[in-house]
Amino acid sequence: QVQLVESGGGLVQPGGSLRLSCAASGSISGIYTMGWYRQAPGKQRELVADITLTIIGSTNYAESVKGRFTISSDNAKSTVYLQMNSLKPEDTAVYYCIAKKLTVNYWGQGTQVTVSS
Repeated sequence: QVQLVESGGGLVQPGGSLRLSCAASGSISGIYTMGWYRQAPGKQRELVADITLTIIGSTNYAESVKGRFTISSDNAKSTVYLQMNSLKPEDTAVYYCIAKKLTVNYWGQGTQVTVSS
């Protein structure tokens, strides 16, 4: 089993920044991709960004966040980060961390991000 613990969500004004962290623990050997999804009220969960841990520089972003969000990882700490800049009200959602291992996806409990003035 893999456990994921997210942190860093909160309330921020439009144009502001937040940094999310997701730390993996447990049976982490074999995790090849980690990333972030988000789900806004009444909407489906969608990919925000992911990173392939075994290939340097292998990242993937939703079009809506390109140029504003940056995903990175610290493999030694089994942690992935999401730096979110120039936040917009439409970025408001619960953000979930995901870790992919073999054919299993593990999810964190989610952290709320609210962008509002």
